[in-house]
Amino acid sequence: MEMISRSLQSVSPDEVDVRMLEGPQRQAFVESVFRVAEEDNERFLKKLRARIDRAGIVIPTAEVRFRNLNVEAEGQVGSRALPTLANATLDTVDAMLGLAGVSLAKTKTLHILKDVSGVVRPSRMTLLLGPPSSGKTTLLLALAGKLDPTLKVRGEVTYNGYGLDEFVPQKTAAYISQNDVHAGEMTVKETLHFSARCQGVGHRYELLQELTKKERQLGIYPDPEVDLFMKATSVEGSTLQTDYILRRRDLEANQPVHDCSGDAAALAPGIPTRARKEKVYR
Repeated sequence: MEMISRSLQSVSPDEVDVRMLEGPQRQAFVESVFRVAEEDNERFLKKLRARIDRAGIVIPTAEVRFRNLNVEAEGQVGSRALPTLANATLDTVDAMLGLAGVSLAKTKTLHILKDVSGVVRPSRMTLLLGPPSSGKTTLLLALAGKLDPTLKVRGEVTYNGYGLDEFVPQKTAAYISQNDVHAGEMTVKETLHFSARCQGVGHRYELLQELTKKERQLGIYPDPEVDLFMKATSVEGSTLQTDYILRRRDLEANQPVHDCSGDAAALAPGIPTRARKEKVYR
């Protein structure tokens, strides 16, 4: 690691070829920078943020506001609401009759959300609490623009003042379901790396380009550790980000996710939902 740091200090940022870092070198870097996971991680993140601030780059943020948000659903009542084969057949008939404006089923309007207002401010964590069936999931789906189109929605949701018809929330917000979607036979490292590859490098490459340009103009030499990390996580196929998460959360890389518990359960989909909830509320 000392050899890597010395070599980084003697060259400009463009001369660091992070694609040549092998597994042992990545592991040595992570173990050297994050000796004490909690303390060193906070220190490293502050150094990373300081580099961006020193170059005068402002990272875009989004403020989400929702006002008088109402979500309603039409539900059948009585025995017609039961999931039986007969009811499924009647639902098909009702759907066909509905095209002609005729409805035989008795329905009731269910108010899932009623006059809900609030603000989700940027650069902070917002915790949403409520009893079961109180509308938490519906609210999150509404803010992410992923509500079922059959629901009746009234009210206003804005991102930085722009409505959902002017803004694409899917590019800024992501709703993560508690349903398990990963293969339990995959290891923790394979699961994290697969997720990272699906997400791609996103805006990190463009940010690094702009950051390098600003630093050249201002004559700033970046911290070698921060520079190496940002470059390695801005190229396709790098596993340094996975190594960082494994070290940060003290996870067993080769453990199958279906055997995970605790922090590994919170990070690796594919384990029982109940285990994840126990971790969240413990």
